[in-house]
Amino acid sequence: MDNPQKSWIPTCKEAHALCSERLDRKLGIIDHARLRMHLMICVACANVAKQMDFLHRAMQKMPLDDGEDKKPD
Repeated sequence: MDNPQKSWIPTCKEAHALCSERLDRKLGIIDHARLRMHLMICVACANVAKQMDFLHRAMQKMPLDDGEDKKPD
């Protein structure tokens, strides 16, 4: 939490950004706690977080493109 002006509980916009960041890297303990606090009180953001997690897991299971161009039949 670099900015001392930040509230302990993030806004929905900040929570969405933190949800996205946690897919790419491990959040620090402060950001992790702030996100958890928000998700405990905001049902809409909790649903968005679950959807993001589901899509992230689904994308990880997809095979990688082999790079070959596929010509239509």
